[in-house]
Amino acid sequence: MRISKHIAMGIALVAFAGLARAQAPRSEPPLQPDPTTLDEAARPGANYDKAEFRFWAPEGVAKLDGILVLNPGSNGEGRQMASDPVWRQWAASHKLAVIGTHFTDKVPSFVEDYADVSKGSGQALLNAINAFAKRSKHPELAKAPLVLWGMSAGGEVNYEIAAWKPERVAAFIVNKGNFYYTGTASKAMRGVPALLFVGNDDLQYRITAVTGIFSMNRRPGALWALVQEPNTPHAVGRSDEMSRMFFDDVLPMRITSGSATLKPLDAAKGWQGDLAKHTVAAVVPGAKMPEEPTVWLPTERMAKAWVAVENGTPFEK
Repeated sequence: MRISKHIAMGIALVAFAGLARAQAPRSEPPLQPDPTTLDEAARPGANYDKAEFRFWAPEGVAKLDGILVLNPGSNGEGRQMASDPVWRQWAASHKLAVIGTHFTDKVPSFVEDYADVSKGSGQALLNAINAFAKRSKHPELAKAPLVLWGMSAGGEVNYEIAAWKPERVAAFIVNKGNFYYTGTASKAMRGVPALLFVGNDDLQYRITAVTGIFSMNRRPGALWALVQEPNTPHAVGRSDEMSRMFFDDVLPMRITSGSATLKPLDAAKGWQGDLAKHTVAAVVPGAKMPEEPTVWLPTERMAKAWVAVENGTPFEK
């Protein structure tokens, strides 16, 4: 009995140590000042401790067409991403402002409370957008479409924003995340184009979680693609580059300059990818959803990019 108790105590200590590591705050460099940006912060809310935001807008653009929101991993400091030169150049080419976020939980965990955006953290973001719209003298941003990119928990936030406010989201990215509060997407959310990335060398439960929400919602016609990155652990991998290509192609289909109303996509004009064979073909108008799992992509270029990532080959130039 004493040996059994000692074993049980040892297991409990290991489990507690693992939980402590999961909840330990990440070590990150301090946020650097950037005179070209604006900052906003919310008071602690029902499902978050910190909700802090950094904003940048390209110069010389009279009216902006939307906002790129960059969400980092679990409880991470993502405001510095608003200063990233690659994302800035890309955003400027589409007349988008950029917001980098910093959300933290009251008690950090691998299940992020703040990702459940309808409980308060999402409204904190919208409030910050309204403040930035006034301060930057871009009132059009108060109702502008959102373009959502993020890694890990950042992708969870993206997914839940699209579930909460699908009419506001032009396109979004899910990226090797862990826990999702919304299982069954609404019809409106299923009409928002998305890429859902998994890394084939990531933890299996993350792969299963992302694959599960994809499969459940793709079957009734979600305009989404599951992207399986070979030889990729819990890392960005090629997701940022492929996401920019995806946004390049899909945003002109969704956003009308000067309008906050998003255009619906025609699923019959896209491309389908076979997840088992890693092959693509143009959607046949009027055809039924295939029995085998497929992905949906907006253009032939993106169909070819999907094949390249699935097979670990370079993108076509």
